[in-house]
Amino acid sequence: ITPGELLCLGSSLAFSGLFYYLYRRKARVVARIKEAPKLQVDDNLPALVSAADGRCLPYVALEGIVLPAQAALTSHYHEGLQGVIQKLLLKEHRLIWNSLARSW
Repeated sequence: ITPGELLCLGSSLAFSGLFYYLYRRKARVVARIKEAPKLQVDDNLPALVSAADGRCLPYVALEGIVLPAQAALTSHYHEGLQGVIQKLLLKEHRLIWNSLARSW
């Protein structure tokens, strides 16, 4: 076995291990999402959210009828198909200046 072959074998094993680790990590996330409790959008939902830790329910599937804030979006391609835009929440993490790398 030549050193080149050993290098190829080692890098192949390293990449395989890395990809398997990433696969297992994503598989755990998918399993948590599949096990998420299904809640109905009704009058009890605000009480459930306020009673939760940090006023946040992680991985919850909400079921119910959604009403648009202004007007529903209509599809240009399928007649009679309507939708709404989900309100997005953007959470920015605090930036710290790294003087060694000269970046935030």
